[in-house]
Amino acid sequence: MNEHKGYVPSAASIAPWLSVSNAAEALRFYETAFGSVELYRLEEEDGRLVIAELAVGGAGFWIQEDPDSSPDKGSGGGSVRMILTVSDPDAVFGQAIAAGAAEIAPVGEGHGWRIGRLADPFGHHWEIGRRLEAR
Repeated sequence: MNEHKGYVPSAASIAPWLSVSNAAEALRFYETAFGSVELYRLEEEDGRLVIAELAVGGAGFWIQEDPDSSPDKGSGGGSVRMILTVSDPDAVFGQAIAAGAAEIAPVGEGHGWRIGRLADPFGHHWEIGRRLEAR
């Protein structure tokens, strides 16, 4: 088993599997935007990345190239939205915007969270936040 910084596997998990128009481009975006690490990759014989398993800390997700997938920053990318819980949502949100994400809702406080929402270049919406301490 490979050692990956900050990733601790468990006996059971549920992970999003995102369809993207360009897997290599998506992999670079998630590394830059969220600091993800690559846990697994599947390439075609020509070396083109098709599927990758990524993790941000211990939170895993998958990407798969689907040429029919297209960015749709207005719709939320379908019926699924991701939430990435981090200790500094302002920093990660800013990092993702700098990497090419589009702001949907700025980082702010509400309902016991410090959270913001963005769309990645592949049309998927991400909530970036952390729970607030009880006062």
